[in-house]
Amino acid sequence: MDCPKCKSEMEFADIGGIHVSRCLQCRGIWFKEDGHQRLRKIKGSQAIDIGDAEIGRSFDDALDIPCPVCGEIMQRAADPSQSHIVFEACAAGHGVFFDAGEYKDYKERTLGDFFKKIF
Repeated sequence: MDCPKCKSEMEFADIGGIHVSRCLQCRGIWFKEDGHQRLRKIKGSQAIDIGDAEIGRSFDDALDIPCPVCGEIMQRAADPSQSHIVFEACAAGHGVFFDAGEYKDYKERTLGDFFKKIF
């Protein structure tokens, strides 16, 4: 599988029995179906995100990102409880792609995130 953002090769990683694909170049992470939500519940799972958040942010403006499974253009989606986290999601439900650093942020909800959601 190639990275949907930078087109580099991806490696497979496993944490808590959940398989993900991680880009060897930009370090973005592809989660099948709802893997990101299931992994969020596992203590220490943020360790899967080994990328540099600054490099990840450099890919934020990329458009027309194809799903690595079906090839259709993915939709940008924000986490409802942390609207500053925007990732790409396959409309057919094949999975989601987080840029480097985004999953770690997604996993670690802060008190500030709580107040942003309220206000």
